[in-house]
Amino acid sequence: MSNVLVTGADGFIGSHLTEELVKLGHKVRAFVYYNSFNSWGWLDELPREILNEIEIFSGDIRDSNGVRESMKGIDEVYHLAALIAIPFSYHSPDAYVDTNIKGTLNVLQAARYLETKKIMITSTSEVYGTAKYVPIDENHPFQGQSPYSATKIGADRLAESFYRSFNMPIVIVRPFNTYGPRQSARAVIPTIITQLLAGKEEIKLGSLTPTRDFNYVKDTVNGFIEIAKSQKTIGEEINIATQKEISIEELANELIRQINPNAKIVCDEERLRPEKSEVNRLLGSNKKIKELTNWEVQYTLEEGLNETIKFFKDNLGKYKTNIYNI
Repeated sequence: MSNVLVTGADGFIGSHLTEELVKLGHKVRAFVYYNSFNSWGWLDELPREILNEIEIFSGDIRDSNGVRESMKGIDEVYHLAALIAIPFSYHSPDAYVDTNIKGTLNVLQAARYLETKKIMITSTSEVYGTAKYVPIDENHPFQGQSPYSATKIGADRLAESFYRSFNMPIVIVRPFNTYGPRQSARAVIPTIITQLLAGKEEIKLGSLTPTRDFNYVKDTVNGFIEIAKSQKTIGEEINIATQKEISIEELANELIRQINPNAKIVCDEERLRPEKSEVNRLLGSNKKIKELTNWEVQYTLEEGLNETIKFFKDNLGKYKTNIYNI
């Protein structure tokens, strides 16, 4: 069992990954975003017996000194800390450059200095932009269709350069659209579920035609862990994808059917991305991850949505259902 650091451990995927690593017996240090409330994000919601096993490190991924301190004595780093909301990146791109690119550089520099044994850099399917062919494999061209995706492309290429220049044990892990318990309301599945559970008859959405390849969060977490376990993955860029797609309209109608069949979808102009920024199709290839690891999809979309709905029913009070969350 390794000494591991998870950056962004207070977030959606990071909290699930941290929890699972503890259950597997790893000694886990969780890098959480410093704030005056001393909030540890979703880690605060973990069972006490899990939380007591986690070493909390409060800091800011943009601060090179703090990042270096957090990585001392660490064997493996799972770097998830990032700004990820696409609409917010339209009007605050500077923050995305500082967090996603400079933050990743801080991790890479510290790992080089400390000779960290393995570094998992988290990418996103958004780096591919609208599919030029499907399923999208790791050789697909990159398209910066939003400031968010552009900064993630930049961070990925920095990681590649450190692998090639300094022979560092780096893997670029590229999940397709992850969903599940603890996700923020700015993502499409929580957006639909929270509006439905709040009793709204009109479900406000942006474009309905784009398709996405949705991973249930536990499958994404398992992908990270399997990639970390395999020595074949060093120097690679690896998709985590179900290799199945569904349109936003089909997804919304399925959730409406499960929660409130009387609800209707309405297009909210505020939620539409600029035309050339909308990613119209994402369908990922999982051939490579299956060749290099023992990863397999464990949850169907139906099973994952059922678990997600249960969570939001129990936690609706934590979400603001009366505003557009960006």
